[in-house]
Amino acid sequence: MHSLQKPAVATAPTGTAWVEKQINIGLTPPDSPLLTVRLYGQQAPVAAGPMPLVVHFHAGAFVAGSLEEGSCVPRLLAASGAFVVSLDYPLAPANPFPKAIETGYAALVWAFKNRQRLAGKDAPVFVAGEEAGGNLAAAVALMARDRHAPALAGQILLSPMLDPCMATASLRSADAGPVGCTWTDGWNQYLARVDNAAHPYAAPGNALRLNSLPPTLLLTAQDDPLRDEALAYADRLRVFGRLVHAAVLPGPTHWPASYLHRADEACNKAAWSTGLQQQFQDFFRPFTKSPTPLTTL
Repeated sequence: MHSLQKPAVATAPTGTAWVEKQINIGLTPPDSPLLTVRLYGQQAPVAAGPMPLVVHFHAGAFVAGSLEEGSCVPRLLAASGAFVVSLDYPLAPANPFPKAIETGYAALVWAFKNRQRLAGKDAPVFVAGEEAGGNLAAAVALMARDRHAPALAGQILLSPMLDPCMATASLRSADAGPVGCTWTDGWNQYLARVDNAAHPYAAPGNALRLNSLPPTLLLTAQDDPLRDEALAYADRLRVFGRLVHAAVLPGPTHWPASYLHRADEACNKAAWSTGLQQQFQDFFRPFTKSPTPLTTL
């Protein structure tokens, strides 16, 4: 079930398009029954078989960001052959933990229920996110496991914010400056209470149980201040026997800031965009009939 209110459709010069909708994702209690999302990609033709369906969370240190500012990664995912549902999830401090992940989980359930019309019958479903969105994607994957939701095909995490301690060597060596302050402030406003930092859904990097999670694509960069906590999470997933592909893109990338606030053309021209899209295509390949990406809307 979905409610459509004044859909906005935009087409970039490159041909990538999106449609914006408000959907009823059945939040309980129904305090915020409608969630604004952007849908990227071309709905799969029946003859082509199902395509990857990705529920996406934008960046913004838990307190900022928008569908517009976070459009770069979902555009690249769609160009890699996926149908993407990008969420305008509730932000802290007005909506501290766990509001965003409860909303994200409800959206994931909605995606499973609607996957046939969005991406084809039995379409494989993924979660994805960058920076704070990577945290939320990882948390929703844990929640889906614990609540016995249909199995995710994978999780895609880019520069995920996973550790509120923010004490890694990559953060110190990057001299994150104002960005580091933004992350510290974001963590404080998102967690709201100190004891929330111990909750595995709030800080997936510190989760004690990582068993039964789906295959993971974890991407960071040589000059990414969040690199060490991303790679540490990859190592811990492997300890639990999880299938992980972790890649460190060569610098300079200026991640994670460089994939924010980018128009479609600027996103595609970024030095790292080709490598990122190739990583997406390789991760999706086992779930698609054709090794070539499908055309976007």
